[in-house]
Amino acid sequence: MTMLYQTQRAMRNQRLAAMQRGVVAILDVGTSKIACLILRFDGVTPNSATEGVGAMSGQSRFRVIGVATTRSRGVKFGEIETMEETERAIRTAVQAAQKMASIRVDHVIACFSGARPRSYGLAGSVDLHEKAVSEHDIARVLSACDVPDYGRNRQVVHALPVNFALDHRSGLSDPRGQIGNRLSVDMHLLTVDQAAVENLLHCIKRCDLELAGIASSAYASGVSSLIEDEQELGAACIELGGGATSISIFIRKHMIFADSVRMGGAHITSDISQGLQVPMPMAERIKTFYGGVEATGMDDREMIDIGGETGDWEHDRRQVSRAELIGVMRPRVEEILEEVRARLDAAGFDHLPSQRIVLTGGGSQIPGLDSLAARILGQQVRLGRPLRVQGLPQAATGPAFSSAVGLCLIAAHPQDECWDFEIPMDRYAGRSLRRAVKWFRENW
Repeated sequence: MTMLYQTQRAMRNQRLAAMQRGVVAILDVGTSKIACLILRFDGVTPNSATEGVGAMSGQSRFRVIGVATTRSRGVKFGEIETMEETERAIRTAVQAAQKMASIRVDHVIACFSGARPRSYGLAGSVDLHEKAVSEHDIARVLSACDVPDYGRNRQVVHALPVNFALDHRSGLSDPRGQIGNRLSVDMHLLTVDQAAVENLLHCIKRCDLELAGIASSAYASGVSSLIEDEQELGAACIELGGGATSISIFIRKHMIFADSVRMGGAHITSDISQGLQVPMPMAERIKTFYGGVEATGMDDREMIDIGGETGDWEHDRRQVSRAELIGVMRPRVEEILEEVRARLDAAGFDHLPSQRIVLTGGGSQIPGLDSLAARILGQQVRLGRPLRVQGLPQAATGPAFSSAVGLCLIAAHPQDECWDFEIPMDRYAGRSLRRAVKWFRENW
């Protein structure tokens, strides 16, 4: 645990160095694409002591001055599988974004999907003896949380204080300066497979870049795609990526649960490739131009020209109806949504005051997905696009960029995490607590 805090603190220092320089790169390492955005800051060092992450936060702080995407290589289920290929793809994206921005960048903040996230809810409290709450008291109460035994090969990526209580007043986002007798905190801890994070760290180092922070794409997508009311009252953000589908739940402007399903748009493409006997690039094109999940009478008559493997166009040319294509796609989309439903149920999502669900990510662009999702996940479903940020070109404003845009907002306006405070290091025992949302409902 101590080792982890040192890594996170080192990254925090790199972030401050990047802010002082005024430029930082945002890197979204996905299964289907790698996106790099370069941000220029206005010279104001973000002050997370006075502000928390909100949907409109950080808007005036930065401007996007470079954008590039490249096809991802060597990444499977959101995790790096072939280091050299991923390194080459990251270099390609970063160099192209630097060229557009006409500036060299040394620091990157990266996000990743997959890596089998697990959420824990922790609680801790300390006595104050009628004193005003200081920075040191916040550190003490965070260190009083019982950290669960989450396993040797796991690593904490987020440790977010989501609720403070002072005596009988709960729901405080920042109690500093207030006077009371007993300070309590509820904290959300997110752990992932250690190998996935270490591979990402190593890959970025090999690209001669300094890592100034990491975030899970579930968190980043929620920050950019949920509007302020949804973050406040309770909502789930479902990001349908290429190799993994990320799930996050927010309430009172904080993420309180995250998970992921190891299926995404690439699995739908693979089904089309096998079902229609066409190569993967053609299956991707067919999915993009003709795909859908709701068949109507029209779709039996709409024919799609497809070619086969041999290269002899006359010999290979054949047609399938759009209804057949939908018949191939729909079972996989249903499987992904059923799996998402199971994760939300396990988290106790139906006990939150609001059950809004927002679909985002590249896979959310399949026509008819929202009505199918409403049947499987619940009635309050909408398609989400990320918040508009200054300088972002039109091509990068779609749902496929929700985690990259969310990472920009987090970089500009970081929420306090456990390692932002000088915590006494002698306090890491721990018992495992229940899954986050159930704990949350009972404690608030």
